[in-house]
Amino acid sequence: MNHHHTTETADIVVIGAGLSGIGAATYLTADFPDKKVLLLEGRDAIGGTWDLFRYPGIRSDDAVHHYGYAFKPWMHDDAIAEGALIRSYMAETVTEFGLDKILRLRHRVTAADWSSDEAQWTLEVTATDEAGTETRKTIKAGFVFSGTGYYRYDQGFEPHFEGREDFRGDILHPQHWPEDYDHSGKRVVIIGSGATAVTMLPAMLKGESAAAHVTMLQRTPSYVASIPRVDKIALLLMKIFGARRGYALTRIKNIRRDHFLVTVMSRFPNFGRKLLRGMTAKELPPGFDVDTHFAPPYNPWDQRLCATPDGDFFEVIREGKAAVVTDQIERFTPEGILLKSGQTLEADVIVTATGLVMQMLGGIKPTVDGTPVDVADTVLYHGALMSGVPNWAMMLGFTKATWTLRIRNVTRLVADVIREMDRKGYDTALPVAPEGMATQSLFDLSAGYMQRAQAELPRQGAGKPWRMHTTFVRDNRLFKGRLIHRDLQFSKRAVEAPHLVSVEAAS
Repeated sequence: MNHHHTTETADIVVIGAGLSGIGAATYLTADFPDKKVLLLEGRDAIGGTWDLFRYPGIRSDDAVHHYGYAFKPWMHDDAIAEGALIRSYMAETVTEFGLDKILRLRHRVTAADWSSDEAQWTLEVTATDEAGTETRKTIKAGFVFSGTGYYRYDQGFEPHFEGREDFRGDILHPQHWPEDYDHSGKRVVIIGSGATAVTMLPAMLKGESAAAHVTMLQRTPSYVASIPRVDKIALLLMKIFGARRGYALTRIKNIRRDHFLVTVMSRFPNFGRKLLRGMTAKELPPGFDVDTHFAPPYNPWDQRLCATPDGDFFEVIREGKAAVVTDQIERFTPEGILLKSGQTLEADVIVTATGLVMQMLGGIKPTVDGTPVDVADTVLYHGALMSGVPNWAMMLGFTKATWTLRIRNVTRLVADVIREMDRKGYDTALPVAPEGMATQSLFDLSAGYMQRAQAELPRQGAGKPWRMHTTFVRDNRLFKGRLIHRDLQFSKRAVEAPHLVSVEAAS
């Protein structure tokens, strides 16, 4: 530990250099070229999810044409892209838009306190150099944007499995996949039925390192849909109209298509079930028990659909290289897994693709004038600003549309708030939820990791500006108009108690 302590000031600090943080920093530096913006990343590389997860086959579930940034066209043929390509895309963005000048790698924010007297945040930061020496830093910031994602990076969800210690093979979690792990020729059982399991199953059967056989063991089925890996319409649009315009048109196409599908399946769930079942049955061998293994007990979009590019998941099942088993685990054994039905799945490797541990603000526990903020007690203004917490925005995306489409809307809100303060000489913007306002859960997905975290998540209100929509099209309508509402109170620093004003009084 280096005991030398430094202090730095910034107008805006963006925490997290994943897809959200890089996007936010790009927008905010463009919106405020004369302000000092810092981009802090606790790890030793940018990329967030796409740098952390290195399991076989790691890829996007959505087409990068609308998962990526509106300001940077996706130039690769593959619309559903491997993790390495997405990391390269993000690295190009950092360089192309000059974020390397404001990026601070290995800068982990350990504490954040708002001072009403100073009207600024004090961030306590542990900075680690390439040799591993730690230095304590203090960064004073007028506004903080949290782009830290929604789950713990250091720990995936690991349920208790009886007899786990008895198993003689390897037990791996996708979130902490060993570098260069060799699964060639091994019998693999993947526990889970979400996007990670659906991605890994075909990937572990490819190439010279192919496993001998892979079984996906699930307690509850998921909806799995085959989608094209290459978007031929996107390639045609970019050829005809050029990269930028063709890319923009592709984004519009994808957004409207996804919104249409979600709307239809949500309003007519029985139709959605039948449609997905029919599509799935066509991909599977004759006589396959579709209703046992691919007919979830919930409606489409109660949980996110799992995508399989060009049907690669179904292909390996047809070829007999992979299997799906729907059952419950009795215990691990030395040879594999004993199921409640009495069946034993023999394995050399067990992969626990059992989900995430949700975490808000990257584990940072903010305080306001020394008083801890309980995020679960806050209500989100426009799905981004926490009630009772000044000058702090958090990036949360959509559950029924591509998560990252919301980056521009949230940064537009932040920019409007900062401009309002600059224009009228205020230095504090405080969302104040109306007394007695009814609240509800922030997300309406039934996924296990969402349900486990309900008690720790912020909430949303029943109406504007406290409501957060789950699709881009609906949310985007709200962000077209004026974003400064009477429930956002502004104040000026003063020797006396701060003088709060609503937007009506400020106008």
